[in-house]
Amino acid sequence: MDQLLDFLNKLEEHQIYYRLNKVRDAVMVEIAVPGQRWEVEFFPDGSIEVEKFITTGVIEDASALDVLFS
Repeated sequence: MDQLLDFLNKLEEHQIYYRLNKVRDAVMVEIAVPGQRWEVEFFPDGSIEVEKFITTGVIEDASALDVLFS
């Protein structure tokens, strides 16, 4: 729990937007920064998993929305 609270405090100190969620028996911190989205999961055993989603910088038109449903 200390690691989670320290991490949240650090995000707030740097004015980084985040949202909390519960997934797979863990607390997930979803972080949004320009061009990136991070998912950081804190598990009861003290382990932490980090997954990063980074944009290619390519902006597509509305036709790309069809991919979401296919």
